[in-house]
Amino acid sequence: MENDLLKRITVDPNMCHGKPVIRGMRYPVEMILDLLASGMTFEEIIEDYPDLEREDFQACLLFAVKLMKSNSISVKAKESASTILIR
Repeated sequence: MENDLLKRITVDPNMCHGKPVIRGMRYPVEMILDLLASGMTFEEIIEDYPDLEREDFQACLLFAVKLMKSNSISVKAKESASTILIR
């Protein structure tokens, strides 16, 4: 399940200055984390950004946890976007 969630986080050097985004859309992970940290609920964020799904928020939170626990981060390039591997 963790891998499925993390697949929602992608990196494309041509989008959002190469920052991690949700499902190749222009929603940076850091923006979602900022919204959650401000106290907004998943439902409130979805109301403002209807393209997002509950699993996207879970993916952002999991990404942040993995990032804080990691020793290294690598980006696996694909044709249109990249997948982030956190170890």
